[in-house]
Amino acid sequence: MNSDKLEGNWKEMKGKAQQKWGKLTDDDLDVIDGRREELIGKIQQRYGKSREEAEREVDSL
Repeated sequence: MNSDKLEGNWKEMKGKAQQKWGKLTDDDLDVIDGRREELIGKIQQRYGKSREEAEREVDSL
């Protein structure tokens, strides 16, 4: 998913992101605010995933 689409649809995507990555808090998602790089970094941090894994998961969202 490209950055523009993620940012533009963030309010809709936020719920899906929270379902998929339950360790991300509401505060995390508010700070991320649709920014793809922020989301990837937070997934890496919370789940110990590689950057490539996190990117694939975000792209599949």
